[in-house]
Amino acid sequence: MTTEQLGRPLPELSEMNSYFWTGGRNGSLQIRRCGDCGTWHHPYQGACHVCGSRNVGPQAVSGRGTVVAVTINHQPWFPHVPVPYVIALVELEEQLDIRLMTNLVDVPVTDAGAGIAVEVCFEQYGEIFVPQFRRVGGAAK
Repeated sequence: MTTEQLGRPLPELSEMNSYFWTGGRNGSLQIRRCGDCGTWHHPYQGACHVCGSRNVGPQAVSGRGTVVAVTINHQPWFPHVPVPYVIALVELEEQLDIRLMTNLVDVPVTDAGAGIAVEVCFEQYGEIFVPQFRRVGGAAK
């Protein structure tokens, strides 16, 4: 399928990112974590930036977080993606500096803003599960 048919560009899966883009198959958001000091890392890093350990691998996080910033996109970049939509920066509850740029779904653009408690949901495209976030307790996607 082409980007136009899917509605959004998709990543090419690799050894460095497949855990992140396929974790939704099991309903879990996977982020890399140091097995020695416990520091979470996103995006991918081959070694821990805190202790230098190479014992870093994917681990499921709770999938809960808080919106720290939003922007509303009105530009129809992709013909199959309706506008406007919310682009959000979500900070995961596991660690304050672990943030994901994502879409906020099932929240009207007029209600989108910092401070909203959110949980992960996934949009599936074949073997890729794009993590997005909705208000805690929102409809399953």
